[in-house]
Amino acid sequence: MPDVPAADPSFATKSDLAYARVRELVLSGDLAPGAVIPQAVLARTIGISTTPLREALRRLKQEGLVELDAHRDARVRPLAATEARDLLELRGALDPMAASLAAQRRTDDDLAEVRAALDGLEALSISPSAGQLESHHRFHAAVHRACHNALLVQTLDGLWVKTDRYRRHGLEPGRTDEERDARATEHRLLYEAVRDGDAEAAADLMRRHVESSLGARSLDRLSDADRPR
Repeated sequence: MPDVPAADPSFATKSDLAYARVRELVLSGDLAPGAVIPQAVLARTIGISTTPLREALRRLKQEGLVELDAHRDARVRPLAATEARDLLELRGALDPMAASLAAQRRTDDDLAEVRAALDGLEALSISPSAGQLESHHRFHAAVHRACHNALLVQTLDGLWVKTDRYRRHGLEPGRTDEERDARATEHRLLYEAVRDGDAEAAADLMRRHVESSLGARSLDRLSDADRPR
Protein backbone atom coordinates (compact mmCIF):
# COMPACT_ATOMS: atom_id res chain seq x y z
CA MET A 1 0.00 0.00 0.00
CA PRO A 2 1.54 3.37 -1.04
CA ASP A 3 1.96 6.16 1.48
CA VAL A 4 -1.23 8.17 1.96
CA PRO A 5 -1.39 11.51 3.80
CA ALA A 6 -3.56 11.48 6.92
CA ALA A 7 -6.89 13.27 7.19
CA ASP A 8 -6.89 16.94 6.21
CA PRO A 9 -9.37 19.34 7.91
CA SER A 10 -9.42 21.58 4.81
CA PHE A 11 -11.80 19.17 3.01
CA ALA A 12 -15.52 19.82 3.42
CA THR A 13 -16.45 16.16 3.93
CA LYS A 14 -14.67 12.88 4.54
CA SER A 15 -15.93 11.71 1.17
CA ASP A 16 -14.22 14.69 -0.50
CA LEU A 17 -11.01 13.82 1.32
CA ALA A 18 -11.18 10.17 0.25
CA TYR A 19 -11.97 11.18 -3.32
CA ALA A 20 -8.94 13.46 -3.53
CA ARG A 21 -6.58 10.92 -1.95
CA VAL A 22 -7.63 7.92 -4.05
CA ARG A 23 -7.76 9.97 -7.26
CA GLU A 24 -4.20 11.13 -6.62
CA LEU A 25 -3.03 7.55 -6.04
CA VAL A 26 -4.65 6.39 -9.29
CA LEU A 27 -3.39 9.24 -11.47
CA SER A 28 0.13 9.05 -10.00
CA GLY A 29 0.34 5.34 -10.75
CA ASP A 30 0.82 4.46 -7.05
CA LEU A 31 -2.32 2.41 -7.51
CA ALA A 32 -1.50 0.69 -10.79
CA PRO A 33 -4.00 0.02 -13.59
CA GLY A 34 -5.92 -3.15 -12.78
CA ALA A 35 -4.84 -3.15 -9.11
CA VAL A 36 -7.33 -4.12 -6.42
CA ILE A 37 -8.03 -1.20 -4.07
CA PRO A 38 -7.52 -2.34 -0.43
CA GLN A 39 -10.50 -0.48 0.98
CA ALA A 40 -10.16 -1.33 4.66
CA VAL A 41 -6.43 -0.54 4.74
CA LEU A 42 -6.88 2.62 2.70
CA ALA A 43 -9.72 3.92 4.87
CA ARG A 44 -7.71 3.28 8.02
CA THR A 45 -4.64 5.01 6.58
CA ILE A 46 -6.64 8.09 5.57
CA GLY A 47 -8.38 8.11 8.95
CA ILE A 48 -11.96 7.56 7.81
CA SER A 49 -14.52 4.75 7.77
CA THR A 50 -15.25 2.71 4.65
CA THR A 51 -18.58 4.48 4.06
CA PRO A 52 -17.14 7.79 2.78
CA LEU A 53 -14.50 5.81 0.91
CA ARG A 54 -17.23 3.92 -0.95
CA GLU A 55 -18.88 7.24 -1.82
CA ALA A 56 -15.57 8.45 -3.21
CA LEU A 57 -15.10 5.27 -5.23
CA ARG A 58 -18.53 5.75 -6.81
CA ARG A 59 -17.47 9.25 -7.91
CA LEU A 60 -14.26 7.84 -9.35
CA LYS A 61 -16.25 5.18 -11.19
CA GLN A 62 -18.26 7.95 -12.86
CA GLU A 63 -14.96 9.49 -14.00
CA GLY A 64 -13.88 6.17 -15.49
CA LEU A 65 -10.95 5.69 -13.13
CA VAL A 66 -12.32 2.89 -10.92
CA GLU A 67 -14.38 -0.26 -11.43
CA LEU A 68 -16.87 -1.55 -8.82
CA ASP A 69 -18.61 -4.92 -8.86
CA ALA A 70 -21.66 -6.34 -7.12
CA HIS A 71 -19.51 -7.83 -4.36
CA ARG A 72 -18.29 -4.33 -3.37
CA ASP A 73 -14.81 -5.07 -4.68
CA ALA A 74 -13.01 -2.16 -6.29
CA ARG A 75 -10.06 -1.98 -8.63
CA VAL A 76 -8.31 0.63 -10.72
CA ARG A 77 -9.66 0.60 -14.25
CA PRO A 78 -7.13 -1.08 -16.56
CA LEU A 79 -5.63 0.84 -19.46
CA ALA A 80 -7.34 0.05 -22.74
CA ALA A 81 -6.49 0.71 -26.37
CA THR A 82 -10.08 1.79 -27.07
CA GLU A 83 -10.03 4.45 -24.36
CA ALA A 84 -6.58 5.63 -25.45
CA ARG A 85 -7.91 5.94 -29.01
CA ASP A 86 -11.03 7.81 -27.88
CA LEU A 87 -8.98 10.29 -25.86
CA LEU A 88 -6.55 10.82 -28.72
CA GLU A 89 -9.36 11.41 -31.23
CA LEU A 90 -11.03 13.98 -28.99
CA ARG A 91 -7.78 15.78 -28.24
CA GLY A 92 -6.85 15.71 -31.92
CA ALA A 93 -10.04 17.60 -32.72
CA LEU A 94 -10.38 19.92 -29.72
CA ASP A 95 -6.79 20.89 -28.86
CA PRO A 96 -6.11 22.43 -32.29
CA MET A 97 -9.41 24.32 -32.06
CA ALA A 98 -8.39 25.76 -28.69
CA ALA A 99 -4.95 26.73 -29.99
CA SER A 100 -6.47 28.45 -33.02
CA LEU A 101 -8.93 30.39 -30.89
CA ALA A 102 -6.18 31.27 -28.41
CA ALA A 103 -4.15 32.85 -31.22
CA GLN A 104 -7.18 34.95 -32.15
CA ARG A 105 -8.41 35.90 -28.67
CA ARG A 106 -5.43 35.93 -26.30
CA THR A 107 -4.87 38.95 -24.12
CA ASP A 108 -1.59 40.31 -22.79
CA ASP A 109 -2.31 38.61 -19.47
CA ASP A 110 -2.93 35.31 -21.28
CA LEU A 111 0.40 35.59 -23.08
CA ALA A 112 2.21 36.31 -19.83
CA GLU A 113 0.64 33.20 -18.29
CA VAL A 114 1.57 30.99 -21.25
CA ARG A 115 5.12 32.38 -21.27
CA ALA A 116 5.54 31.75 -17.54
CA ALA A 117 4.25 28.19 -17.95
CA LEU A 118 6.62 27.63 -20.88
CA ASP A 119 9.56 28.78 -18.75
CA GLY A 120 8.49 26.39 -15.99
CA LEU A 121 8.22 23.25 -18.14
CA GLU A 122 10.11 20.25 -16.78
CA ALA A 123 11.25 17.38 -18.99
CA LEU A 124 9.35 14.18 -18.23
CA SER A 125 11.38 11.29 -16.89
CA ILE A 126 10.48 7.60 -17.38
CA SER A 127 8.64 7.73 -14.05
CA PRO A 128 7.51 11.37 -13.95
CA SER A 129 6.81 13.15 -10.70
CA ALA A 130 3.50 14.89 -10.05
CA GLY A 131 5.36 18.20 -10.41
CA GLN A 132 6.74 17.29 -13.84
CA LEU A 133 3.32 16.28 -15.13
CA GLU A 134 1.72 19.36 -13.59
CA SER A 135 4.20 21.65 -15.37
CA HIS A 136 2.97 20.30 -18.71
CA HIS A 137 -0.66 20.57 -17.64
CA ARG A 138 -0.01 24.17 -16.58
CA PHE A 139 1.34 25.08 -20.02
CA HIS A 140 -1.44 23.44 -22.01
CA ALA A 141 -4.11 24.74 -19.64
CA ALA A 142 -2.77 28.29 -20.11
CA VAL A 143 -3.13 27.90 -23.88
CA HIS A 144 -6.63 26.46 -23.43
CA ARG A 145 -7.75 29.33 -21.19
CA ALA A 146 -6.50 31.83 -23.75
CA CYS A 147 -9.17 30.57 -26.17
CA HIS A 148 -11.85 32.15 -23.92
CA ASN A 149 -14.37 29.34 -24.52
CA ALA A 150 -15.36 28.09 -21.08
CA LEU A 151 -16.99 24.84 -22.27
CA LEU A 152 -13.98 23.96 -24.42
CA VAL A 153 -11.60 24.67 -21.54
CA GLN A 154 -13.64 22.50 -19.15
CA THR A 155 -13.77 19.62 -21.64
CA LEU A 156 -10.05 19.73 -22.39
CA ASP A 157 -9.16 19.86 -18.71
CA GLY A 158 -11.15 16.67 -18.13
CA LEU A 159 -9.48 14.97 -21.10
CA TRP A 160 -6.05 15.99 -19.81
CA VAL A 161 -6.63 14.35 -16.43
CA LYS A 162 -7.93 11.13 -18.01
CA THR A 163 -4.88 11.01 -20.30
CA ASP A 164 -2.30 11.28 -17.49
CA ARG A 165 -2.35 7.52 -16.87
CA TYR A 166 -1.65 6.94 -20.56
CA ARG A 167 1.17 9.47 -20.52
CA ARG A 168 2.90 7.45 -17.82
CA HIS A 169 2.38 4.29 -19.87
CA GLY A 170 3.78 5.98 -22.97
CA LEU A 171 6.91 6.99 -21.06
CA GLU A 172 7.75 3.50 -19.80
CA PRO A 173 9.98 2.56 -22.78
CA GLY A 174 11.89 5.83 -22.30
CA ARG A 175 12.51 8.74 -24.68
CA THR A 176 15.60 9.88 -26.54
CA ASP A 177 17.16 13.31 -26.12
CA GLU A 178 16.03 14.07 -29.68
CA GLU A 179 12.41 13.31 -28.76
CA ARG A 180 12.60 15.53 -25.67
CA ASP A 181 14.14 18.34 -27.72
CA ALA A 182 11.42 17.98 -30.36
CA ARG A 183 8.67 18.33 -27.75
CA ALA A 184 10.41 21.39 -26.25
CA THR A 185 10.63 22.97 -29.69
CA GLU A 186 6.94 22.31 -30.33
CA HIS A 187 6.02 24.02 -27.05
CA ARG A 188 8.11 27.07 -27.93
CA LEU A 189 6.72 27.32 -31.48
CA LEU A 190 3.18 26.96 -30.15
CA TYR A 191 3.71 29.85 -27.77
CA GLU A 192 5.13 31.96 -30.60
CA ALA A 193 2.17 31.18 -32.89
CA VAL A 194 -0.30 32.19 -30.16
CA ARG A 195 1.76 35.30 -29.41
CA ASP A 196 1.86 36.29 -33.10
CA GLY A 197 -1.85 35.69 -33.62
CA ASP A 198 -1.21 32.98 -36.23
CA ALA A 199 -4.29 30.81 -35.77
CA GLU A 200 -3.49 28.44 -38.64
CA ALA A 201 0.05 27.76 -37.43
CA ALA A 202 -1.12 27.31 -33.84
CA ALA A 203 -3.74 24.75 -34.87
CA ASP A 204 -1.29 22.86 -37.09
CA LEU A 205 1.39 22.77 -34.39
CA MET A 206 -1.07 21.53 -31.79
CA ARG A 207 -2.40 18.87 -34.14
CA ARG A 208 1.09 17.50 -34.76
CA HIS A 209 1.87 17.77 -31.05
CA VAL A 210 -1.11 15.55 -30.18
CA GLU A 211 -0.31 13.08 -32.97
CA SER A 212 3.20 12.55 -31.56
CA SER A 213 2.13 12.74 -27.90
CA LEU A 214 2.70 10.25 -25.11
CA GLY A 215 -0.97 9.35 -25.36
CA ALA A 216 -0.36 8.33 -28.97
CA ARG A 217 2.66 6.26 -27.92
CA SER A 218 0.56 4.55 -25.27
CA LEU A 219 -2.09 3.72 -27.88
CA ASP A 220 0.57 2.15 -30.11
CA ARG A 221 1.86 0.02 -27.21
CA LEU A 222 -1.62 -1.10 -26.17
CA SER A 223 -2.61 -1.89 -29.76
CA ASP A 224 0.54 -3.96 -30.24
CA ALA A 225 -0.22 -5.90 -27.06
CA ASP A 226 -3.74 -6.70 -28.34
CA ARG A 227 -2.58 -8.04 -31.71
CA PRO A 228 -2.54 -11.84 -32.12
CA ARG A 229 0.92 -13.35 -32.05
